[in-house]
Amino acid sequence: MSMLKFSSIGEINDKLISCKLCPRLVSWRQKVAYEKTARFKDWDYWGKPVPGFGDVKGRLLVVGLAPAAHGGNRTGRMFTGDRSGEWLYKALYKFGFANQPNSTSIDDGLKLKNCYITAIVRCAPPENKPLPSEIQNCNVYLENEIKLLKRVKVIVTLGQLSFKTTLKTLQKIGFKIVDGRLKFFHGNEIKLSNGARELILISSYHPSQRNTFTHKLTEEMFDQVFKRTRFLTDVLF
Repeated sequence: MSMLKFSSIGEINDKLISCKLCPRLVSWRQKVAYEKTARFKDWDYWGKPVPGFGDVKGRLLVVGLAPAAHGGNRTGRMFTGDRSGEWLYKALYKFGFANQPNSTSIDDGLKLKNCYITAIVRCAPPENKPLPSEIQNCNVYLENEIKLLKRVKVIVTLGQLSFKTTLKTLQKIGFKIVDGRLKFFHGNEIKLSNGARELILISSYHPSQRNTFTHKLTEEMFDQVFKRTRFLTDVLF
């Protein structure tokens, strides 16, 4: 699967929505979509791998962990219909990367500006914990997205696993570290280059309920990441 190459973002998304490489994830996402949860019992769940979306000519790429069982797995769009998405789209809107501060359904009118959103795993995993083999199976999609999203200059990773996976993917496709610390911490910046293209990777805590309820991640901290991102996309490139 790692040898698979795509010619467009649309081709990636067409392929991945029928992906069945990970039996555990296929079983789980379908089970959740069938059983549902009480507050969404009237929803027709998506129940498939969730494609990335946004502005394919954007300078910002946001990389999450995986769709939420009753968020993206329900709505069919990344960070849509869950608490993490409430934080993310509020911040993106505040700093001019989205036309509205919320994302509730795939037809709610949300449009991303200068920004594309994806994740390291495209199916909702049990307990939000994908296995290393599942991350590896899915990596072909992220690898090709980074190659095809040629105008991306800044990548914001949400959470430690996203940070480590994205950094490893960049190195795999020829990017070398120019400057920065390789350790995960909130607000860390790493500059990379493949000779023809430079990128800045910024790490952020994930806006999960665990992090936001305990104040490990505050709104001010999250805003600082996207304020810095706005500066980098506008001024430095």
